Amino acid sequence: MKKFYAFLPFLGLFLIACEDDTPIDTPDPTPVEYTSGTADFSNYVAIGNSLTAGYSDNALFIDGQEASFPNMLATNFALAGGGNFEIPYMADNLGGMTLQGNPISGNRLILSFLGESPSPVEVEGQGSTEVSDKLTGTYNNMGVPGAKSYELLAPGYGSVTGVALGTANPYFARFSSSESATVIGDAAAQGATFFTVWVGANDILQYATGGGTGVDQTGNLDPSTYSRNDITDPNVFAGTLDAILQAMTENGADGAIANLPNVTDIPYFTTVPHNPIPLDEATAAYLNSMDAYGAYNAGLAQLQQLNLISEEELEQRTITFSPGEGNAVVIYDEDLTDLTGFNPALTNMRQATEDDLLVLTASSFIGTLADPNNPTSINGVAVPLGDEWVLTPDEQDLIETALDSYNQTIAGLATAYDLAFVDANALLAELNANGFQQSDGSIVDATFATGGGFSLDGVHPAPRGYAIVANAFIEAINTKYGSNLPGVDPLDYTGLYID
Repeated sequence: MKKFYAFLPFLGLFLIACEDDTPIDTPDPTPVEYTSGTADFSNYVAIGNSLTAGYSDNALFIDGQEASFPNMLATNFALAGGGNFEIPYMADNLGGMTLQGNPISGNRLILSFLGESPSPVEVEGQGSTEVSDKLTGTYNNMGVPGAKSYELLAPGYGSVTGVALGTANPYFARFSSSESATVIGDAAAQGATFFTVWVGANDILQYATGGGTGVDQTGNLDPSTYSRNDITDPNVFAGTLDAILQAMTENGADGAIANLPNVTDIPYFTTVPHNPIPLDEATAAYLNSMDAYGAYNAGLAQLQQLNLISEEELEQRTITFSPGEGNAVVIYDEDLTDLTGFNPALTNMRQATEDDLLVLTASSFIGTLADPNNPTSINGVAVPLGDEWVLTPDEQDLIETALDSYNQTIAGLATAYDLAFVDANALLAELNANGFQQSDGSIVDATFATGGGFSLDGVHPAPRGYAIVANAFIEAINTKYGSNLPGVDPLDYTGLYID
């Protein structure tokens, strides 16, 4: 036995040597056979707005278009019978556009490290995308940045002439089939066998990013009377979406549709705190004195004693500052009681609370001077922020009401047209609350600039965020149609362009 055990180490060496000298062939793993299930991916058309086009960093540019979620879907569809996916590419990676040589949109943003702290700045240079240089042919990606739902049905929305008049969209004008074409008409004419629809975000978003300066048009069924920053009537949205789906399913195409995320969850509204003001003791004392807000507060107290306002409103409107960090900005709030009839100095202003959402662009405005010749005219402190810089709770309620109605419509039509349904609302809520862990252990979340989920405009996903969206679509498609598409790896896409 001792001799036997003594031999084992040498046997091991022999076996190792044999393995080195005579490699053992290992069979290749059986390749996965991908199937489309009951769907037909041979001709895929994507309908939507900037989220479909691949817009990010405040512009549309080639790299972003290639990182659009429909293009990611198309690469998966190609594994199971999918065909070519044509994109109406911009002319460069700057993103800026011209009309008759005149700039009409800026370049994309990058993160600059030249200042005291990193901040987004436009890429230098002149974009070479000229709107009047019409593209020819048909395009599978029919995402049109800036388009509201009802504009996808509007004749002339792709008119080059209409761009200068403000009646057409410059992105669609580049590749529309004619001056009178509609987005949905050009999309349906391609005879898609499969489609995706993700529309409606701009029907709320532009109201939100405008700080609620628009009008809630609920009850107004005539969108021709709307302004850009208005909330679309839910019935107008419902009728529009139904018309889009009728057009795309007329020849029996299958598809997927996504609902809308809560726009107030995006970094554009969650990055700037309500209380970013640092003050020294002398400045705080001055602001609280009768030479500044002390007089305003005294006037409010007098009206409360006369029972002209409640104690609750007195507390809400009283403005006070303290030495140190964490002082709230002063804002105008149109929903406060109008007291100027009693005293013209008692305007509708108060300090922001954690329930108010300051827009991302306020970060570079707060602390600037309203009057360059008056060092005390500090915006957000001595001069209240205007309505365009903040979403108040009342304005957020209008957004939420419209969003709920839109999403009920989307869910109902997904069932009625037997489509795959993507819950983008839940997806963004999870991205914002917890993020998504990746294969390397990293987390992609909605933190501005560093989270990897959103681009530097604070509104649109970064390529890595679009990959998460693409996987949500693929999961829904696999479930609905019995396909086995593999999805994409978000780590293959950047979370932040650095040049």
